[in-house]
Parts: sequence; structure tokens; C-alpha cells
Amino acid sequence: METLLLTFGFFIAVVFAMSIGFLIKGNALKGSCGGISALGMKKMCDCEEPCDNLKSKIADGTADPEEVARFAKEEPKFYEVK
Repeated sequence: METLLLTFGFFIAVVFAMSIGFLIKGNALKGSCGGISALGMKKMCDCEEPCDNLKSKIADGTADPEEVARFAKEEPKFYEVK
């Protein structure tokens, strides 16, 4: 039981020290991997219909044609299985 309390106390001390360091430095938290932009993707979207922002760009004529083409309705493709 003593080891458990010491370990818990150690973790609380580390979290407290990290929070004091954050308050003193005042830097915003940020990720280290770069997220989706590191993969060369603008954003991840699996929506069936465009969002309101893209709809307004389509109405203005300023939308990227590749982005608009993703939402083009295609006929379902059926394959015959033998």
C-alpha cells in the first residue's frame, strides 16, 4: 500500500510541476506530429454532401474543382459474381 501511495504522490507532483511550467512559460499546447497536414492532406472529409462553407464557395464560383468533383453523384456500380 505504501508503494502505491508513493507512486500516486509522485505522479501528482509531476503533473503539478508540469502545470506550473505551463503557467510560467505561457505557451499554447501543440501537437508534435503535425496531424493531417503532415500527410499532405488539406482536411479529412467523408461526407456525402458538401459543407456550408463549400456550398457558399460553389455559389461564388471560387470552389476548387477537385473538391467539388468528390461530391459528384455516380451511378452505383454492380458487378456480376460468377
